[in-house]
Amino acid sequence: MKLNELKDNAGARKARMRVGRGIGSGKGKTAGRGQKGQTSRSGVSIFGFEGGQMPLHMRLPKRGFNNPFAKDYAEVNVGAIQKMIDAGRLDSKGTIDQAALQAGGLARGGKDGVRLLGKGELKAKLALKVAGASKGAREAVEKAGGSIEIIEPKNPAELAAAKKGSARAARAEKAKA
Repeated sequence: MKLNELKDNAGARKARMRVGRGIGSGKGKTAGRGQKGQTSRSGVSIFGFEGGQMPLHMRLPKRGFNNPFAKDYAEVNVGAIQKMIDAGRLDSKGTIDQAALQAGGLARGGKDGVRLLGKGELKAKLALKVAGASKGAREAVEKAGGSIEIIEPKNPAELAAAKKGSARAARAEKAKA
């Protein structure tokens, strides 16, 4: 086989259907849109429209709620931490925080921090620095002789006010110079 002989498998690339190109093409004249009416015209968007009948998505009852203020925690079980320590992917000396858990592949996401959960067994003595911990997780860590430090979340309104104030001070400094 040579480089100039390389090609796709048969059927890997399919050309798009060119509509409105004569009666012999099979998609000529009305181009597969049928005769007259709203959908034969361009610029039609009637997804979910049921001819004036109340659409199904409106007939069904609303359910559930997406809280825009919900906290996003990366949930980590103490058993998973112990497994990573046994595997050598996590160092039990020093404090274990979100950065260490992410480096070990345990904490994914969690823009508001890590929440420790009590599933599994913990043997290692650990010093943990997390955003939250369940009662069972706290008991498991203290039973193993470790400690948990809970980080207080920063209030977004206070952060924004501080940022606004620092920006104003920077502009004032720039105006003086």
